[in-house]
Amino acid sequence: MSKKRTKKPEVEVSEEEPEIEEIEEAEEIEEVEAPADAKEVAASVEEEVPEEEEEIIDERIYTVPLRKAYWTGTRLRRSNRSVRILREFVERHMKPEELLIQPEVNERIWAKGIQKPPRRVRIRATKNSDNLVRVYLAEG
Repeated sequence: MSKKRTKKPEVEVSEEEPEIEEIEEAEEIEEVEAPADAKEVAASVEEEVPEEEEEIIDERIYTVPLRKAYWTGTRLRRSNRSVRILREFVERHMKPEELLIQPEVNERIWAKGIQKPPRRVRIRATKNSDNLVRVYLAEG
């Protein structure tokens, strides 16, 4: 099997550069229009998204030991098992109806890949009035 090669048409590139005055005029027009648009966008965002204040009933900081994940049968399941261990730990301690693990916690566990999760993770778990528990990374 031979592939036929086709010539690509040559594109002519003009070497003329726009004059400096034209560029400055274009920038001035953009500067005048931008702040008005920004105000409208900011106003519409504030109107569309009302501030959601959840009533937090309980907030706790834990250090979750994930070293059991290293006892799995294969190295290629350690990070998966670490997430499962974290979920079981929070369920045992917070007794939630629903549990949400934030993406930054998941990214911390998976940061070194599937084979080498951290041995422990420090988290902040918050529980609201609907028994929804959210898991965040603890600062510090």
